[in-house]
Amino acid sequence: MSKPKLLLLDEPSFGLAPLIFDKILDAIQSLNKAGLTIVLVEQAVQEALTFVDRGYVLGEGHVVLSGESDVLRSDARLHDAYFGEHLQPASTTD
Repeated sequence: MSKPKLLLLDEPSFGLAPLIFDKILDAIQSLNKAGLTIVLVEQAVQEALTFVDRGYVLGEGHVVLSGESDVLRSDARLHDAYFGEHLQPASTTD
């Protein structure tokens, strides 16, 4: 790569063993700390939220939750969205 400003990643954990995924997350986090902006689409939400600044949770094509990662990690609705109840689209988005 020749000094990109943005990296788009779609499901980098898909089909990987947990140890390999941990290494991928470490690499993504290192790139981000070095100044690279990263847009990450990931179903391993809890892992991804440990190092991202903001998160957007989509449900049926709509943003149903958004906010800073530390707020989203503690939001019970996030757990519900992935393990049971469907969320309604947010009335406003960030």
